Amino acid sequence: MTELDFEFLRAYLKQRSGLALTAEKRYLVESRLAPVCRRFNYATLRDLIGSLKIGHDTAIERAVVEAMTTNETFFFRDRLPFDLFRDVVLPEALARNAARRRLRIWCAAASTGQEPYSIAMLLQEAGVKLAGWQVDIVATDISSEVIDKAKLGLYSQFEVQRGLPVQWLLKYFTQIGEQWQIAASLRSMVEFRQFNLLHGYEGLGTFDVIFCRNVLIYFDAPTKSEILARFGNSLVPGGALLLGAAETVIGLTDRLAPDTKHRGLYGHAPVPTPALRAAAG
Repeated sequence: MTELDFEFLRAYLKQRSGLALTAEKRYLVESRLAPVCRRFNYATLRDLIGSLKIGHDTAIERAVVEAMTTNETFFFRDRLPFDLFRDVVLPEALARNAARRRLRIWCAAASTGQEPYSIAMLLQEAGVKLAGWQVDIVATDISSEVIDKAKLGLYSQFEVQRGLPVQWLLKYFTQIGEQWQIAASLRSMVEFRQFNLLHGYEGLGTFDVIFCRNVLIYFDAPTKSEILARFGNSLVPGGALLLGAAETVIGLTDRLAPDTKHRGLYGHAPVPTPALRAAAG
């Protein structure tokens, strides 16, 4: 792969997925796109890139983007965000929405489904607190391939051993051969959609809670700012945004601010009072 080919791919992926590849990631491009070359019968990576330059084959374009996006995930990953959701975010949302008894949650990078299903299990464990409530979990990912896997809710022994308590494996999963399938009642709680975070969010509606963890780290600063501003528009007043441990809104948007008591939790930035605005002016 020539330097010009690599620069083309960097621009191509940036435009279509927001992925910002640094120069040292060249090896990653070659290793991840080699299977795509074999799948579409291209002798070399340069031939594949030539096809991308010509365009008009959406299957190849989608395969390239999906191959380059990272889908690392597991049940209750990093644990803290789920504890925050159970102990802080959920009780506040239930109190705030007591009159309309509806809760909307968005997992904005759902991958193969472990995150939204982890949330669904926590909601099931909440039991009577949610009796009579309408709960919507919308789970999106740029990759249609991982969304298809997530809908099945079917996981290997290795996948269910990563982060999932044994008692919940036995409670919420059924073994099918060498795999485990999450209960139909939990699968029905999650609506999976293929979605690109660079596109318009209007069709998604607004949410009480947004999980977008370990995704922004792959974007450059302008793209992070754009996405965070859109998250701000998508959150209801008082809503909560949960980011990954290495991610923040600081210096990227004035629409959102960190929760002063809980690391990794964000909400709408306070609106300056007229006195404060006058002082700042």
